[in-house]
Amino acid sequence: MALKPRKPLPSVGELVVGTIEEVHDFGAYLTLDDYGGIRAFLPWSEIASRMVRNIHAVLKPEQKVVVKVIRVYRNRGQVDVSLKRVSDGEKRRKMMWYKRTLKAATLIEMTAEKLGKSVDDAYKEVIWRLEDTYGDAMTGLEQAVIYGEKALRDAGIPEEWIQPLLEVAKRHVEVRSVRISGILTLRTTAPDGVERIRKILLQAREAGKSASDNVTIRIYTVGAPRYRVDVQGHDYRDLEEALSRIVETAKSLAGELEVESGFERLKT
Repeated sequence: MALKPRKPLPSVGELVVGTIEEVHDFGAYLTLDDYGGIRAFLPWSEIASRMVRNIHAVLKPEQKVVVKVIRVYRNRGQVDVSLKRVSDGEKRRKMMWYKRTLKAATLIEMTAEKLGKSVDDAYKEVIWRLEDTYGDAMTGLEQAVIYGEKALRDAGIPEEWIQPLLEVAKRHVEVRSVRISGILTLRTTAPDGVERIRKILLQAREAGKSASDNVTIRIYTVGAPRYRVDVQGHDYRDLEEALSRIVETAKSLAGELEVESGFERLKT
């Protein structure tokens, strides 16, 4: 399945996903999956940084590759691409985007068929609007699973799509939970220090919960005066906001109660 592009040809420097069609001694021809299957040429010199003695050992028909556009002949509608100019990180990110977008497009086109809509309608009324609002269509569907109808309306999706899309998303889209953590340090020599620290932790937790209903917060000791803060949910923006409120509240209240405080973000 090829994705429907917003423009007829890619731009120089753009990363695209392609499927190898033909392999020759001088290079390979491939179709660009995220540009409606248009044909591109991969020269032999752009396959790898090192010398390739046998191109057929590197490229096979039907193989999926991430390539970078190096030349565009707009008057002829032709594109030349490079494999060697794509880093491993770029390859992983682009392939992940492609797979997620392909799944989202499949679900949205399936919904379009039920509504009597065309593939063009699916892209113009849903897929591209989700991309404009959330970065990619799958993220938009994930937001719909988390936040419901509002996430779709915020993207400008027409009302007739809302309920059918929401039903499809809830059945087929799995939203992974993520977590961010840190160590909150609270230290005091006051006689009622335990109660002061308890008050700080309780109010900090409530402040974090006020950021969003879609986060889970745990604060527990890992050995006084160190307390671990775990914030878990589906949306990094909610998690960051909740953690920020926890830390700000804890430090502010600690200052009022004459409790020494500090915070260290943990890598996850």
